[in-house]
Amino acid sequence: MKRSFLLIFLITLVGFIYIGRLFQLQILQQKKQNTTVSSTVKIEYDYPERGYVYDRNGKLLVANQLSYDVMIVPKEVKPLDTLQFCSLLNITKDDFLKRFDKAESYARWLPSVFLKQLSKEDFAFLQEKLQKFKGFYIQKRIIRNYPIKSAANVLGFIGEVNEQKAKTSNYYEQGELIGKLGIEKQYEEVLRGIKGKKYFTRNNLNEITGPYKNGLLDTLAVPGKDLTLTIDSELQQYGESLMKGKRGGIVAIEPKTGEILALITAPSYDPNLLVGRERSKNSGKLFYDSINKPTFDRGLQAMYAPGSPFKIINGLIGLQEGVIDENFSVRCYHGYRYGKRKNEFMGCHCGIVGYPIRLKTAIAKSCNSYFATTYRKIVDNAENPKIGLNNWSKHAKSFGLGNYLGYDLPTGQKGRIPDSTYYNKWYKYRWGATTTISNAIGQGEVESTPIQLANMTAAIANKGFYFRPHVVKQINKQAITDTLYTKKVNTTIDSKHFNVAIEAMHEVFTKGTAKGSRVKGIEICGKTGTAENFTRVDGQKIQLPDHSILVAFAPKDDPKIALAVYIENGGYGSTIAAPITSLLIEKYLTGKVERTYVEERMLDLSLQHVYNKLIPKIDTIAQGTK
Repeated sequence: MKRSFLLIFLITLVGFIYIGRLFQLQILQQKKQNTTVSSTVKIEYDYPERGYVYDRNGKLLVANQLSYDVMIVPKEVKPLDTLQFCSLLNITKDDFLKRFDKAESYARWLPSVFLKQLSKEDFAFLQEKLQKFKGFYIQKRIIRNYPIKSAANVLGFIGEVNEQKAKTSNYYEQGELIGKLGIEKQYEEVLRGIKGKKYFTRNNLNEITGPYKNGLLDTLAVPGKDLTLTIDSELQQYGESLMKGKRGGIVAIEPKTGEILALITAPSYDPNLLVGRERSKNSGKLFYDSINKPTFDRGLQAMYAPGSPFKIINGLIGLQEGVIDENFSVRCYHGYRYGKRKNEFMGCHCGIVGYPIRLKTAIAKSCNSYFATTYRKIVDNAENPKIGLNNWSKHAKSFGLGNYLGYDLPTGQKGRIPDSTYYNKWYKYRWGATTTISNAIGQGEVESTPIQLANMTAAIANKGFYFRPHVVKQINKQAITDTLYTKKVNTTIDSKHFNVAIEAMHEVFTKGTAKGSRVKGIEICGKTGTAENFTRVDGQKIQLPDHSILVAFAPKDDPKIALAVYIENGGYGSTIAAPITSLLIEKYLTGKVERTYVEERMLDLSLQHVYNKLIPKIDTIAQGTK
């Protein structure tokens, strides 16, 4: 009896397992099945036109052009005259075998690119001749064209989907095109559209017998959407021309909206170099240039010591924390002495010796002694240095420093605003305000990117708030409504404290270090900086030419543009960064440049002789201010 029951139980169990497996195979997997993996179904793609890209004034930046790829379906390939085929495509037999093996290892029954981006002439020549070679056909594709050879770092480029991406994607096939950098990558799903599909059944001879399921699954291609950028192409191109022969980054922002007006990195490249048959060769040259780094976006990725412009932030924090007011004064004797025995010295070049210096003058004249005193008061204005430094760090970070800003481009760096955790790690809890005193003047452990400095300047211009920087203004003529970019981000500093800083920044251009870069009829507020630049060679610390910095906004009472200009190895902030900044402001606000003598000097100025002296393969450290 027990044996009979056991036998019935086993038969029932096997029956349920069999039924369950059939259900999984026929119902569940059928729902998930991608018809492209079926050898009895052929799929043809209709690739949509990728969205066009315009600047803020409607100027076309990115367009489309037709390209022709030779496709292969390895399973459909019949014996062929290899030499004749290679002669038609102008490739070697070894090249043919490598391409065939690659396609076969991807998937024998799926199409993949065998030879990409034929010219129109090659396409016309091959169109008929290729029909005799079974398993090969020509696929039309859309590739990019850049009418203006500018803003490569913003626009990015498109490239082929690799095997790994294709195997994990529900949309892309190997060899199709996808955004790789810039807005092409960030807005890929907006720009690409949706490709159309037509399904066909085929018999055991691989001959098409008709539409699959009477065309029920066929879809039409949906064109990509157009983008209107916040970039002003004329300002972008002008900035790029001013940066020829120089290295660095420039970022210009509209303070009232956070719209990025220009995002310049130097050196850069013509975006058309990464289009067409020569793309692979050109990309190798560009991406592996470890000296000039043309594909490295210095505006978003380069972290530098912010230098003297950061003193403004320390002054504002001091006001907010109540450790100073506008009338608080410090006497400077060529620098600031600190340490237990006052044997440490931070030099100062403000030029005011022995007289009381108040905040406005300290900003305008860039007095290190004043800001070292203020920073120490901030850190010591708490139960212990840990709490004091964390308060300082919180205020500085509220300006968008020390973290990702959240802009709509795929690359960037956080910068660094240190807190107590950072110093506890390095000094084993034995540190105080004087240990970290370099933070007072924007050097030491403080680092920022040019876009962070530009955003910081916009927050000052707005007297305490900013909008997250962004580069896309409209999608298909519809304004961006994402609250990430339309909502104010408030700093921790009360608006009442900004007036003295703004007046001081105005004095920088009226009677201070940027006096020589004034523009008639435009009230500019700014702050110059000079960051000392060191490197190590064989363990020895060697000083290199200083970096040139300037942050500014204009006009003073109705800011329309805020900028950060950082010129590597450019010397004093007043010598290169200031004139370039003033030219950009003049160009944007007036549409022309009257000071042609300044313009010619900056256009002709090259620092290549300086860069040629720099030794590659070194770890450059930018630090210090004057």
